Amino acid sequence: MHRNVLENYLNQLLEISRFEDYCPNGLQVEGRENIQQIITGVTASRALLEAAVIKRADTVLVHHGYFWRGEDARITGMKAHRLEMLITNKINLFAYHLPLDYHCVFGNNAQLAKKLEFVETGRFGGQDIVAHGELVTPMPLSTLGEKILRVLEREPLVIGNPEQTIRRIAWCTGAAQGYFEAAIAQDVDAYLTGEISEQTVHAARESGVALIAAGHHATERYGVQALGDHLSEKFAIQHHFIDIDNPV
Repeated sequence: MHRNVLENYLNQLLEISRFEDYCPNGLQVEGRENIQQIITGVTASRALLEAAVIKRADTVLVHHGYFWRGEDARITGMKAHRLEMLITNKINLFAYHLPLDYHCVFGNNAQLAKKLEFVETGRFGGQDIVAHGELVTPMPLSTLGEKILRVLEREPLVIGNPEQTIRRIAWCTGAAQGYFEAAIAQDVDAYLTGEISEQTVHAARESGVALIAAGHHATERYGVQALGDHLSEKFAIQHHFIDIDNPV
């Protein structure tokens, strides 16, 4: 398929025009016009790009791309090496940040809910980026922590009473610990995100709302993977998800 066809499809599917983001969404680095194989991953790290080169892919699709607001604009060091690898091998780089967190089917929040059997009932927070809902089967906090470990294959940091029954939950993948107080206002029993801050530990203890930090990378592996599978099925192109290990 032609690169422009893929770009237009993704931009419309993920509704990029409705988001105020910290980086450009869509095609970030232009490569070959004809797309036959897509590599997906969480972050456009050098390791992911090297894997794409080995597989002779023409396109990389990620959640965390480049050109973040406030970063040094100079093309030097690590940034220069990454861009050189893309340009030399004529590999397209597509990146979708908040649009991929948000999407109701292929989004990180939607896919995490599917994995952990959460039923979404609403959204809140800036640009409605945070979800809230219910567990299909209520369970003690300790049991939920064990389930997250089993499903995500990463041990979560859980702050709260292990015996507390969790029925209602709010969640937002990645570095969304800043929405914890807004989650408390939703009258939930627990809030799940990727990262945790010093002050949110105290907020969890004092509010009685459990806080689960399940890993930034671990919670954001599923959206881009589902999106890649969808593109492969719809356009009959090859897709490979490559998980570059990240303990954070």
